[in-house]
Amino acid sequence: MSRVVRLKHVKRELDSSDLSLPTENQQIVRIVASKGNNLHEVESPNESEQNFLVSMPQKFRKNFWIKRGDYVLIEAIEEGDKVKGEIVRILDKEHQEEFSKNFVWPKRFTKKRSHEEENDSDEDDELPQNPNRKNIEINSTSSDESD
Repeated sequence: MSRVVRLKHVKRELDSSDLSLPTENQQIVRIVASKGNNLHEVESPNESEQNFLVSMPQKFRKNFWIKRGDYVLIEAIEEGDKVKGEIVRILDKEHQEEFSKNFVWPKRFTKKRSHEEENDSDEDDELPQNPNRKNIEINSTSSDESD
């Protein structure tokens, strides 16, 4: 199968309205960092667990990119010591809303998500000053008073 045909099938699979809930062996996690070689460090919804590595399957490689803060659905790997899971699905906002309605979305991710949105809206209101320009204050009242 050529690369283009394979990409078409993978995109169709991800774009389909498959909003099925995670099974017992699957877990929703957040990407913390990319470690290279298609390995990603993820944060578990359980606060007691430490961060661990998951692998990206061959069908997603060079076709889709995930960044820090994205949510993915993983399936646990029993034989892995360092790599404890494999990415099954990359979750978007539609998945997050559907999982929240069905009370499947982890509470740990919900709280931080709303806090991040508040901070983002505050930052958009004010633009930072350009460091390449000098700040010159002109007082028009002082020049009028001297005349």
